[in-house]
Amino acid sequence: MSGKVIAWPREGQRRSPTLPLEESDWQRRLLDTLQSAEWMALASAPQPRKMTYDEFLAWADEDTLAEWVDGEVIMTSPASNRHQQIGAFLAEVLGGFVRSRHLGKVIQPPFQIKLAHSGREPDLLFVAQEHLDRLKETYLDGPADLVVEIVSPESMARDRGEKFYEYAQGGVPEYWLIDPQTGWAEFYQLEQGHYLPVFSGAQGRYESAVLPGFWLRVEWLWQESLPSPLLALAEIAGLPPAVGRFIADMLRTGRTPEWLASRLADEGQNDGMTDFEGDGA
Repeated sequence: MSGKVIAWPREGQRRSPTLPLEESDWQRRLLDTLQSAEWMALASAPQPRKMTYDEFLAWADEDTLAEWVDGEVIMTSPASNRHQQIGAFLAEVLGGFVRSRHLGKVIQPPFQIKLAHSGREPDLLFVAQEHLDRLKETYLDGPADLVVEIVSPESMARDRGEKFYEYAQGGVPEYWLIDPQTGWAEFYQLEQGHYLPVFSGAQGRYESAVLPGFWLRVEWLWQESLPSPLLALAEIAGLPPAVGRFIADMLRTGRTPEWLASRLADEGQNDGMTDFEGDGA
């Protein structure tokens, strides 16, 4: 290129060659533009101020679908009906198991985990008894012991990308990824700061590392009508078939867990069942 700019005629004018602008003239005009009031106002416009995590918590309420990452607010989409059904099922099964053994707490959203550079809201989290001091009024200050994310089309990149690495770097020992769209589940456990895949598939039995004795039959999650959490807990606990029949009878007739316990006592089958009293269906 010659370094010169040709000045073309305005629309409507007869097109005839004009003299090329000298390079110094072009530079002067550019400088005049950059120094104009409009350009200076645009360039000096204040940039959005980053928000601290405390400011984010004060700004957001329980209905705000948002997360906090490095001072910026990331808006999220509402969960689908199926998403919520799976979340509720896992919360009841995990919650019943944890409560019966006094292992800690299972918490559903809206509730956040505050890590080094982010405040995330998992679909489910478990905090072990020895880490309950991390619980604050509206968030967990530090890593959970187990995090569950139920993947949606909108959240897929975050769940498999940013959150995956944030949870690993933050020290979350166990991470579950449940994808209802594909009928596929992945389970990761933390080793030396990195997640290792320990189980994945559409069916099979996954055994938790942070909850010894707890296992999940993956195909439960894809059933059109999800199993009763009580029946799932009975199977996880390895209770005899008679207990399963009693539980099914209780659910069908609307009777209470206390009725079930009394029936089991009458049948001499009550061993181990008192663990599940009061959990509810």
